[in-house]
Amino acid sequence: MIPVISFVGRSNCGKTTYLEKVIRELKIRGYRVATIKHDVHGFEMDQPGKDTWRHAQAGADVVCISSPDKMAMIKRVDKELALDEVIAYIKDVDIIFTEGYKRERKRKIEIYRQAVCDSPLFPKEDLLAIATDTHLYDDIPQFPLDDARELAMFLEATILKPEQ
Repeated sequence: MIPVISFVGRSNCGKTTYLEKVIRELKIRGYRVATIKHDVHGFEMDQPGKDTWRHAQAGADVVCISSPDKMAMIKRVDKELALDEVIAYIKDVDIIFTEGYKRERKRKIEIYRQAVCDSPLFPKEDLLAIATDTHLYDDIPQFPLDDARELAMFLEATILKPEQ
């Protein structure tokens, strides 16, 4: 089973920026990484007038596009899929990170920036770790926001290669 870690935090605390750093660090170490972003507002990936857009406009329920270096799938849904349903589509990776999905029961790493947030979003008991620019806790792993290497090493030791 592919491990799933949710990056959570209040708006504008730097979740995406920090997650980018963690992804880069794990890629340097040779890991295959997937991400799932939760968007409560809806999104558009296709471009009006392009062939795949035209297929969708004609009523296709699933539209895929494939090239020598990537592929994408857009699927119409009647209701938002549960996170585990989205995860089921992902194969051939070592770890899955989500951004958002704060209500899901997945291991969480909170991103907490003191200048932006009054307090952490979650109690420490609900967190695998916290990345922050201030000292918060002594009894859960805490990592600096300006350097994701330490968190990448922690994930490697505890999640990706725990038996070694």
